[in-house]
Amino acid sequence: MAIEVTESNFDEKVIQSDVPVVVDLWAEWCGPCKLLTPIMEEMTTDYEGKALIAKVDVDSNPGIAAKFGVRNIPTVLFFKNGEVVDKQVGAVPKDKLTEKLDTLI
Repeated sequence: MAIEVTESNFDEKVIQSDVPVVVDLWAEWCGPCKLLTPIMEEMTTDYEGKALIAKVDVDSNPGIAAKFGVRNIPTVLFFKNGEVVDKQVGAVPKDKLTEKLDTLI
């Protein structure tokens, strides 16, 4: 299962991670966000030990969305060595996300 990341643990879980991190910024009311949920769960299993898959509820953690200039959801941010190295806006097929993540591993 993807880990829930909040403003209080974002630095510890994402910025300080020693593996690439995929962060799904979403909200409960967002229809397209719900399309990504099963994809993120699959990726959690597929990339176990190689990457971390995380979810951030932007309604509960607006500071994270603001910090990274996220204006539309779903937005998926790809982190490596504590830096955003790629981004995907909108609901997309799994292969689009795995293609981006594979380049970071």
